Amino acid sequence: MLEYDPSAEIQALRTTFANIREVVDVDSLRAEIARLEAEASEPGLWDDTANAQRVTSALSHAQSALARVESVERRLDDLEVLVELANEMGDEDSVSEARKEITDLEKVIGDLEVKTLLDGEYDDRSAVVTIRSGAGGDDATDFAEMLMRMYLRWAERNKYPVKVLDTSYAEGAGIKSTTFEVDAPYAYGVLSVEAGTHRLARISPFGSADKRQTSFAAVEVIPVMEEAVEVEIPEGDLRVDVFRSSGPGGQSVNTTDSAVRLTHLPTGIVVSMQNEKSQIQNRAAAMRVLQTRLLLLQKEEEAAKKKELAGTITASWGDQMRSYFLYGQQLVKDLRTGHESGNPATVFDGDIDGFINAGIRWRKRKTDD
Repeated sequence: MLEYDPSAEIQALRTTFANIREVVDVDSLRAEIARLEAEASEPGLWDDTANAQRVTSALSHAQSALARVESVERRLDDLEVLVELANEMGDEDSVSEARKEITDLEKVIGDLEVKTLLDGEYDDRSAVVTIRSGAGGDDATDFAEMLMRMYLRWAERNKYPVKVLDTSYAEGAGIKSTTFEVDAPYAYGVLSVEAGTHRLARISPFGSADKRQTSFAAVEVIPVMEEAVEVEIPEGDLRVDVFRSSGPGGQSVNTTDSAVRLTHLPTGIVVSMQNEKSQIQNRAAAMRVLQTRLLLLQKEEEAAKKKELAGTITASWGDQMRSYFLYGQQLVKDLRTGHESGNPATVFDGDIDGFINAGIRWRKRKTDD
């Protein structure tokens, strides 16, 4: 008869989870949910649409956070029952099931533990991600599209809602740039460690046979900020261009000039939007992102922390934070944390939690030093 005793592993999981539960402060979270539910049930809530969206979004995020903690707590309790049954049954299949659940819980609790490290000013916000192709011609624009798919697949794996706000397609392969919003609690805190220059090295499918090509793409991540409405932009500081939305290869998406490009003349910041059907909606969405970027810029200047939130991302040699090798050794390696994967295909399919978690821990160590 098999005797399976994973008590040490279970105790370690319970200790880690107890620390997480204390940081999350479940009692305060439940009180916050009760307060938000009371606000959400007010008859006149939707008289103020902006406030109603804020309340319902905050309620959804708080409920999701509580559900994650409660789910892990139930699984830990069920795990001990599963181990007892495995020992009673005395067969390898039951033991294998218990071992698999321990492995799964180690990952879930590890991911939850990392999220408790997200205590930055904006970490709890949703995120707006912009990817721009850099040096490398068609390989770079193709790489930018590969990164876009990678992040969209990651969001899909985590069941995070995503809204693509703008995509500028290249004349050849891939995209020049794209901007999308990930609407989930702590999306900014999680994805902000992905900001920087990404480097791809591979045998180019666009050039001469067997020629290795190195290309670059820049990833920018900013938080979705309600305070953005406080940033006033004088009309004289803004250039507004309207144009027709287009898809791959220049194919027209609609026949009216509904896409909008805003250029902030003093800073040179450019924001384009073409996702919405009307020019007014696209201008409002573009203004929201522009105001957020300007607000961040103000805060960076005031605090002299420009590199913390945005920095200068050149998408070229010398400042890459991660390299993707698709020839020979087949490797993805983060140059800051040392975390690596020998399976680039799964990474480009959205399996990037290991890189993100390592990045969050690396950033926390730097902050504490």
